[in-house]
Amino acid sequence: MDTLLEALSNWKPFTALVLGDFMLDQQWYGDAERLSADAPVPVLRVTRQESMPGGAGNLALDLAALGGRVRVFGVTGDDGEGALLRRRLEASGVETGGLVEDGSRPTTVKRNLIGLAQHRHPQKMFRVDFESRLGLSDEVSRRMLSQLESAMDGADVLCLEDYDKGVCDGPICEAAIAMARSRGVPLLVDPASRDDYARYRGCTSITPNRSEAERATGRRHAMNSPAQRETLARELAGLLDCEAVVLTLDRDGALLLERGREPVSVPTVAREVYDVTGAGDMMLAGLAAARANGLSWTDAVRFANAAAGLEVQVFGVKPIPLADVHRELLRQAGRLTGKLRTVEEACAQAASVRRNGGRVVFTNGCFDVLHAGHVSLLEKSASLGDLLIVGLNSDASVTRLKGPGRPVNLAIDRARVLGALEPVGAVVVFEADTPLDLIEAIRPDVLVKGADYAGREVVGREVVEAWGGRVELVDLVEGLSTTRTLTRLGSGG
Repeated sequence: MDTLLEALSNWKPFTALVLGDFMLDQQWYGDAERLSADAPVPVLRVTRQESMPGGAGNLALDLAALGGRVRVFGVTGDDGEGALLRRRLEASGVETGGLVEDGSRPTTVKRNLIGLAQHRHPQKMFRVDFESRLGLSDEVSRRMLSQLESAMDGADVLCLEDYDKGVCDGPICEAAIAMARSRGVPLLVDPASRDDYARYRGCTSITPNRSEAERATGRRHAMNSPAQRETLARELAGLLDCEAVVLTLDRDGALLLERGREPVSVPTVAREVYDVTGAGDMMLAGLAAARANGLSWTDAVRFANAAAGLEVQVFGVKPIPLADVHRELLRQAGRLTGKLRTVEEACAQAASVRRNGGRVVFTNGCFDVLHAGHVSLLEKSASLGDLLIVGLNSDASVTRLKGPGRPVNLAIDRARVLGALEPVGAVVVFEADTPLDLIEAIRPDVLVKGADYAGREVVGREVVEAWGGRVELVDLVEGLSTTRTLTRLGSGG
């Protein structure tokens, strides 16, 4: 098995600390259908507003979505925006005790004005920033670093997210790196766009994008060929004395240079790009989560690259959950062809649906010779949720249940036919006589059986109801069954 996929099947929770520039991203949506009468500018009639953590706050949400217990350290103003930022972070389970209030500066706010022209796709029209780029006072720095130091014990990874808003100045970076190195905690940096990276010297890894790396080394347009990229990565590694340099190269994937090893190019998958906002944060979160789970640098970059690739396919910023990254990597590995899934793959698919507020439905059967009654059952089952997973009896279990001569069709063929039906989201073959183990693994929200089970024991009812799910008995099409079909064909009893 692919070492990355094997690691994902054994993924464990981790503790991540985030130090950096925290912001509040605001989206003001509306219609932009006319020009102002007093100037040749579009008028945005605001109909909806959204506020969410940005900058290092977005990184914190990304880490939480990947299974991390996240604690954050930074500065906000003593204002309503700072309070709102804390509430939004805490709503996602992020611990905000390390955010220090500084009444001398505003909370950094990025307010985006987004219009729908002729009711089409959203388009960012303008952005208004509220911020201070001044360095922190000695007192605020001391309070923030004291909070960070007290949290270092027990941390699996520390991420430094620098947007050059004054929090990650030289002395603070040096203090954080010294703390991390003394305790053996890896420190991963997403750098600001700067001419000088000296403040990051001693970090574990750094993840500049193409333009940031060129600016930091003074090598303008030096990333066009693989040889140029390798030279630039080696220069950064020598400058920073770090364990790994990860150059992110958008459509060209990423280049990993690990200390003592040859550079490794990690390609990306071609995909539709809707919005690159947040991709760098997702990349760092993926690297940090993977390293916290003990993955090699190569597998960590593969994991992070897949996560960042999913990020660019959504408009705006949206944390990508672990299950979605797992599913994407399974797809890239060719493990999600058709709808036949392993138990692990089906669980990842189910988790992805639940993460987005959907319901998972489960039903099972032999589905040997498919008929209209089967299709009716599957259609009704699918209507009860957002993903229908079908447990399919293996060939051996069908023989035990139905007797010699059955099944007529092998499991691989039955699964392929089921997978061709629109209501079916996934098919999982199980060997046991009952699907109880499969139900316990997938944990469906709705368990479906035919109405002929009324008054009979439904396998899995107890466990499904125990976690808050329900059992639904749906009406069957009278007079239709596989046995009757085979009898009419003279092929079975």
